[in-house]
Amino acid sequence: MPPDVEPRHARSVPLRAPLLMAGSCLPVLGAVLIAPVLPKMQDHFDSVPGAKTLVPVVLTVPALALALLAPFAGVIVDRLGRRRLLVVATVLYALFGTAPLWLDSLGAIVASRVLVGITEAAIMTCCTTLIGDYYTGRVRDRYLALQTMCASASATAFFVIGGAVGSAGWRAPFWIYAVGLLLAPLMATALPRLRQDAAEEVTTEPRPFPVRRLAGICALTVFGAMVFYTVPVETAYLLDDLGITSTGVIGLATALASAATVAGSIAFTRLPGTPASRLPVVFALCGTGFVVMGLASGPVLLIAGAVLNCLGTGVLLPSLLTAAMSRLEYTDRGRGTGLWTAAFFFGEFICPLILIGLETVVGSLATAVGVLGLASGLLAGGLLLVGRSAVVEPDPAGPWDVKAPRL
Repeated sequence: MPPDVEPRHARSVPLRAPLLMAGSCLPVLGAVLIAPVLPKMQDHFDSVPGAKTLVPVVLTVPALALALLAPFAGVIVDRLGRRRLLVVATVLYALFGTAPLWLDSLGAIVASRVLVGITEAAIMTCCTTLIGDYYTGRVRDRYLALQTMCASASATAFFVIGGAVGSAGWRAPFWIYAVGLLLAPLMATALPRLRQDAAEEVTTEPRPFPVRRLAGICALTVFGAMVFYTVPVETAYLLDDLGITSTGVIGLATALASAATVAGSIAFTRLPGTPASRLPVVFALCGTGFVVMGLASGPVLLIAGAVLNCLGTGVLLPSLLTAAMSRLEYTDRGRGTGLWTAAFFFGEFICPLILIGLETVVGSLATAVGVLGLASGLLAGGLLLVGRSAVVEPDPAGPWDVKAPRL
């Protein structure tokens, strides 16, 4: 029997969903954990040529590596199996993630962060692909929404944890990457293998990968990722432009925005209609939040706009991911998930660059955010004109039949 095949009579394991959610949070940990200690790291390497550029790259380069390599991870997922690659990548994530504890060269630390990004590409692709394998229909929708909720909530938690642990020194937060060594054995033993009828699909004649079916949703995802990351990346700068430098106010704004994203993810599971049919309304809601932020003359209105936007992004991310997953059959799911993941993290990477360019043109960051809001509104109108039938197709059946979680 192939390594990723489970007999039909095998029972599912309760740890399956928690492990997939925990694995999905690991790339988020990599993105925010060390942000609070970057100034200390900058001071430590102050005498190193190019340190002002290289130290911020330590934070951002995993996302770039993830975006570039996720499609290749998807190919490996389809060829080698989901569980096997997930376990190996999680172990390597822990080893590469903790490497800065012992490295003294800034260049070597940057190289280790590239390797972290490679493992994150494999982990994120495997976890999302397995959600698509284990669940189908509304059940899958709810677990993808739960994935978004966990990622959003963990981003705030990891930022706080990184700041607290960072009081012991800039290297201290890197110890938290060792959590991968705890998760990997559980993943190896607790994640069930796919049953026989799923494997039979793999042994059918090879066919071309449906690139055209994913092109549109991946393009939407690049823009959607920019919409998703603008608030967490730029809110502190917008508050600073308004003369608000209090870390308490900035922390409150971040917490409220994160809570709104979680609330949007919960709403996603309860809204009528298909996820793709909601995209015009969701992009319009996100755009409205950006416009409010762009016009805000005080912190209250700015935070209100951020909350409005994040309510929309909480629905947006699982909607885009579900629309992509619904187009994929088992044999294509790893590669398709890899392409979607690459599109999302590429959008994350270019988000601040696009806003910097807009700011240069329009004169202020607030106006640039407002312009992004108008673009979101135009996209919403375009999606309405095109029609939802061009966005998503019927969901092919998956190999599992389980009850959905109540969110």
